[in-house]
Amino acid sequence: MEIFNAHVHVYPDKIALKAAQSIGRFYNAPIRHTGTIKELLEENKKVGISKCLIHSVATTIHQVYSINEFISSQIKEHSEFVGFMTLHPDMEEEEIQKEVDKCIALGLKGVKLHPDCQKFYIDEERAQKIYRIVAGKLPILMHMGDPSYDYSSIVRLIAMLNKYKDLHVIAAHMGGYTRWGEVGLYHSAKYDNYHFDTSSSLGFMGKDQANLIIKEFGAEKFFFGTDYPMWKADEELERFNKLDLTDNEKELILAKNIKNFLNID
Repeated sequence: MEIFNAHVHVYPDKIALKAAQSIGRFYNAPIRHTGTIKELLEENKKVGISKCLIHSVATTIHQVYSINEFISSQIKEHSEFVGFMTLHPDMEEEEIQKEVDKCIALGLKGVKLHPDCQKFYIDEERAQKIYRIVAGKLPILMHMGDPSYDYSSIVRLIAMLNKYKDLHVIAAHMGGYTRWGEVGLYHSAKYDNYHFDTSSSLGFMGKDQANLIIKEFGAEKFFFGTDYPMWKADEELERFNKLDLTDNEKELILAKNIKNFLNID
């Protein structure tokens, strides 16, 4: 089966290890990789991943521009990469609009936001500037859920999904890292404007809970992701393949859904 890794953080070589280690400290978790493009390509070849959705997170306004330049350079150099830009809620609306227009022209397909790292509540006004501009243009890959913060709570996201009909969000980590008992709340979203990815979830929530959530929402709602450089792709694939899914459901989650969603071959 084709495999499309829909959740991949990457960094320039000179800062990759430092950035990866910073993620590890933030989550108090071991980092399995260095975050470099070279290492990612090696892992892809080893396990048979054909495409990746790459992105990074800006913790300051200044980082937005350098990150977006880096991501756009990598999708030009590597045809197997699809890129998402980043934005920061402290940017002015005019800055956001200009950067979105530029990144669309560069071929970037969406936006990556991380409320916990960027320290904003999903439903606060400074974040809604972003939603108003990207709705109907670019989807947002949103980090969701955390045991330590309320920035990325499911209730806050649902309020925004209901307010902005044309806003489409990929709710990372099976809809909310460590908040999987609350995932049923997504049924209160008025519109069909959300998907989920499997990253940083299957090794924590257990097979039975993963099966239940996928069956509840349907395999068509899910994208496979490893959260590189956090976890090893072969281990994430092994966990995924142990789920009680049909071959057709696996094919959808591993590649078909994300390719259809992004309208790419």
